[in-house]
Amino acid sequence: MKKYKFIIKLSFIAALTLPILHSCNNDDFLDMKPLGVATDGDLAAGGFEEKAFGLYGKIRTEGGVADWNRYWFQSIRSDDAAKGSTPTDASTLGNVMDSYQYATTEFASNWNGHFSLIYACNDLIVDIEASGLKDEGTIVNSAEAKAIRAFAYFDLRRDYGSVPIILNKIIKPSDGIKAKNTVAEVDAQIITDLEFAAANLPLNWPAYPGRATKGFANSLLAKLYLYQGNYAKALAKSEEVIDSGQYALTSSYETLFSEAGDNSKESIFEVQFLRLETTDYANNYWESQGVRGTSTWDLGWGFNVPTTDLVNAYETGDPRKAATILFSGQDDGFGNTLPASPPLAQKYWNKKAYTTPSIRASYGVNKNFWKNIKIIRYADVLLIAAEAANELGNPKAASYLEKVRARARGGNSDLLPAITGSQTTLRAAIKQERRVEFAMEGERFYDLVRWGQATSVLGGLGYQDKNKYYPIPQTAIDQSGGILI
Repeated sequence: MKKYKFIIKLSFIAALTLPILHSCNNDDFLDMKPLGVATDGDLAAGGFEEKAFGLYGKIRTEGGVADWNRYWFQSIRSDDAAKGSTPTDASTLGNVMDSYQYATTEFASNWNGHFSLIYACNDLIVDIEASGLKDEGTIVNSAEAKAIRAFAYFDLRRDYGSVPIILNKIIKPSDGIKAKNTVAEVDAQIITDLEFAAANLPLNWPAYPGRATKGFANSLLAKLYLYQGNYAKALAKSEEVIDSGQYALTSSYETLFSEAGDNSKESIFEVQFLRLETTDYANNYWESQGVRGTSTWDLGWGFNVPTTDLVNAYETGDPRKAATILFSGQDDGFGNTLPASPPLAQKYWNKKAYTTPSIRASYGVNKNFWKNIKIIRYADVLLIAAEAANELGNPKAASYLEKVRARARGGNSDLLPAITGSQTTLRAAIKQERRVEFAMEGERFYDLVRWGQATSVLGGLGYQDKNKYYPIPQTAIDQSGGILI
């Protein structure tokens, strides 16, 4: 594998935080270009494309977007995951999310980080519009910025509901102070951005996996329409992705969440992490989910662990269970036995955060700094199509569902039989499939909310209907002078 000589250009400094540093004797670098870092000979300083590259660096490094805040909001609030770690570690945060004791003084970085990313997108979009340039490359860079802005607003819409729509550059602090828009208005802005992106982005980026594509824009559109209950448009957009021929399910669900699964044919959009000889282009997202133990089992901080409810949710023999959950006291799938619980503090751990032991050994680093975060994958598009088709009474629903189940059973016809039956039967099956297919990936809480089932499923944990949205941080309210409420 070739080594890249990295040149961090001055205009990227604002887009990147200092990387995590570790010593490592391994001389093999991953043969790819980490987005957000210019490599020798890539770009002329100051160009629009360089600024577009910087947006991917901000996705990775901006607090709240792809760091550990992501799973506190998207996973721990569900019935599938719990705080984890030790009882006293981050116990206040555990009460906030596990018990729905929301606090305006906690998790402000989720709000701040997403708006910081939005402001960076605005800078590029406004500069391109002011330039008057209409060449293909410039339009593509604008489309990338709009796709990323839509992604940030989609996260905010799910977490907070009504949020301010800010499309201008921030020159002075007051430029970022606006009243909240309605969810419908936020949705309309997301759709506007994604339609532009879908019309102008390429189908793929062979040299730069991880850049926004037409498939990413259309997949996010399909997902938004599903959340709105606009099933006809959700089906149309998901089928546009399916019919594009750009994506396919990987043959092995387990491999999908190994190092070999990064940027696979199933990937529609991933946050790019990268392990180099002495530098990790990563954050605490995966490190904080590793098994918390000692010596060779000191793999992380131990947060975001599966619950017994999730363990019991799988159909008999579903291979996805072993690919998703590590059991204390049992084999890790690589011939190593985890310590029991105790001494480990948790019975279960997120195996999707686990790394291949031989790769850890080659790096000389136990904690995970190199696997990508999968934001949208092709299985999600297939299940969006299945759900939308079923709600429309379209017989395609069963076939889309079967594609996902067929991959999961891995050729064993005795497992996971094909689902047939009424619309009601398929609806329940699709909901079950989403739960186990995307376990620990941040879909379950939002699915329960949009299905209207959050109160019945999560009520015993303290959830109330008001908890579908997190409160705006007190710091943002204070800084707005009362404009935000």
